[in-house]
Amino acid sequence: MSDVFYAYVLKSKQFDYFYKGHCSNLSKRLDQHNAGMTKSIRPYLPFEIVYYEQFETLKEAIEREKYFKTSRGREYLKGKLGS
Repeated sequence: MSDVFYAYVLKSKQFDYFYKGHCSNLSKRLDQHNAGMTKSIRPYLPFEIVYYEQFETLKEAIEREKYFKTSRGREYLKGKLGS
């Protein structure tokens, strides 16, 4: 079985705050975020996954995460998320 990688978007359940990242295990990564393991986003806990895309390579997932962080990528996500 080949590895699978994800580019994902989390939304704070209490604030209008989004976090973009990449990983190889979505549920484990969400648990890590919600356990406060990412210091910069602790004030916005808890989070839920609101969008993700699956890739065959880590490089593709990283590139997509970088895209999500651009102005064009944020506009794309607005369209997908309806916000």
